[in-house]
Amino acid sequence: MAQEFDREFWEERYRTGRHDHGGHGPDGPGEPNPQLVAAARDLRPGRALEAGAGLGVDSLWLAGQGWRVTALDVSQNALDRAVESAERIDPEAAARIDWVRGDATELDPDRVVFDLVTSHYAHPVGPFSALVERLAAVVAVGGTLLIVGHDPSDAHGHAPHAGHAAAHVSAPEMADVLDRKRWRVLVAQTRPRTRRGGDGGRVAMNDAVMVARRVG
Repeated sequence: MAQEFDREFWEERYRTGRHDHGGHGPDGPGEPNPQLVAAARDLRPGRALEAGAGLGVDSLWLAGQGWRVTALDVSQNALDRAVESAERIDPEAAARIDWVRGDATELDPDRVVFDLVTSHYAHPVGPFSALVERLAAVVAVGGTLLIVGHDPSDAHGHAPHAGHAAAHVSAPEMADVLDRKRWRVLVAQTRPRTRRGGDGGRVAMNDAVMVARRVG
């Protein structure tokens, strides 16, 4: 049976500590996503949105680069832990983050837009294309959209099966959602990365990476 990735699911995952997305280690910050670092390190800081911020390591990295960040997540448990970690690790950067409980489907482009919108490894309840559309809608003209998903070729623990299939998407599938009259796709490809495993070693993974700039 497919798992419903609703608010209650994520509250339980973060309450029990069984999910470490965007996490920090006990002695310092965790590693920012390398796809985010590659896409954002040369951008001029402005207003950024991270949709699905988890425990906040990517939001904290952005804030440390001078961005004013809205860290959005459906789980209050995740946000509470993120606030505590961020304020302990880098209080100055943490002061530039607004922690907001909410869902990307609730974003209103008539109220706020961002210079950078990013989301990593989302598990949308509906079609992934709908998530791309919603995130794209809140990018300002001249702004950047970065979405990183689990590539279908990935053989790690989130490989496609009932309950995780919605989290898998190819980069070209994400790019195809965008209106090319309004968007310039900069990257749409599978990229490797490694992360720390539970035993302290490195685990190889494949990411679907889509970076686009809004031009109109």
